Amino acid sequence: MEKGLIGTQVVTQIGILVNDIEKTCQKYAEFLGVENPGFKITNVYNEARTEFKGKPTAARAKLAFFKVGENLSIELIEPDHQPSTWRESLDINGEGVHHIAFVINGMKEKIINLEKNGMPLLQKGEYKGGRYAYMNCEKELKLIVELLEND
Repeated sequence: MEKGLIGTQVVTQIGILVNDIEKTCQKYAEFLGVENPGFKITNVYNEARTEFKGKPTAARAKLAFFKVGENLSIELIEPDHQPSTWRESLDINGEGVHHIAFVINGMKEKIINLEKNGMPLLQKGEYKGGRYAYMNCEKELKLIVELLEND
């Protein structure tokens, strides 16, 4: 039986916005005592189908992932300057925590459920093997929640 609004209580990721992913990635590697994983760049619009506040955007970002538990990772995000939740949050709030993420099933239903509960969709897109949605839960939960659905 599902619990709560998204059907899980397990946080899978903490997303952190940064201005310089290479520098910050190296600092995290040193801090954690692990190899620097480097970064990858998100897909172009034709593949990612990124929408921000209901409109298509060419936004891309550099991403780096550090596994910090059996099922938890820290994601570093350096956005480009196209409209996105990443760029908006970095410009308004500066570097720091952007979201916590949960792996869910039934993306469309979860988005509808959260929106009915006053937590609107900010941004959505696709990645190889799945899709994501950032939900604005700042009023209720004081942060953005990312939903991840893997195929």
